[in-house]
Amino acid sequence: MSKEIEIKIDLRSHTPAYRQISQQIRARLINGELHPGDQLPTVRQLAVDLGINFNTVARAYRMLDKAGVISTQHGRGTYIVEGSHHPKDRGRQKLLKELTRRYIQDTKFLGYSVEEIEVAFHEEIEREAEDVPSEKT
Repeated sequence: MSKEIEIKIDLRSHTPAYRQISQQIRARLINGELHPGDQLPTVRQLAVDLGINFNTVARAYRMLDKAGVISTQHGRGTYIVEGSHHPKDRGRQKLLKELTRRYIQDTKFLGYSVEEIEVAFHEEIEREAEDVPSEKT
């Protein structure tokens, strides 16, 4: 039986729907909602649930399969692979790089220069650092 997962697609986003699906499945792995061995919905079922084209979901699943996150077993279903993207493994760093790359691509698409992006990014990092309680207290 497949695991019930909630995925939401924003069709107004600059991020393609297949990437949104991939990102959300990876995020659920990292936050512990999905575990190795969990079965995902079929491509067709997820497409129906999301109201999107079958090929869009198939593309997301192919990306996840190529990255070693899932495995599709003909006639049995699609499963999360053992050891895939646990928060303490190298997949976590790969995901961070992917998110950073997409952020830069999206902001450049909106017309911001690399310099503007860098300034805004560093300002937000500094703001976050100020909001984090000190470990020395």
